[in-house]
Amino acid sequence: MKIISKQIIVMRKSFTINGKKVTPRKGKYIAQGAHASMGALFNHKWYWWIALMWNFLQNSALRNWMKGQFTKICVCVETEEELLEVYNKAKAQGLICSLITDAGNTEFDGIPTITCCAIGPAWSDDLEDITKHLQLF
Repeated sequence: MKIISKQIIVMRKSFTINGKKVTPRKGKYIAQGAHASMGALFNHKWYWWIALMWNFLQNSALRNWMKGQFTKICVCVETEEELLEVYNKAKAQGLICSLITDAGNTEFDGIPTITCCAIGPAWSDDLEDITKHLQLF
């Protein structure tokens, strides 16, 4: 398998708010995934240092990803518990990651709701154990 740098966006598909099943619009999923992708970069503890040291990071997965094709793969889980499990595994391995909680203003009856996470950029081998079992969204 070719080792590449990529980012995995994990979307939650099943939402129950106030006892009702809620199916977000496609645009909500897209916006939440974009928040997660950008959040993983901007919230990463080394982001500003990386920006300053850009030319010295020849073998960084982040640099490889940003100079390459910006590979992103969107997968899904059904529940908040599954999403948190994936996110916590990535965090425990020290991977760049971001967990997104929607404010609830448009889709979730005013209730803040965990919707998705982004993991990486990281080397594909580092992501495989955490996300290989997940289906494409």
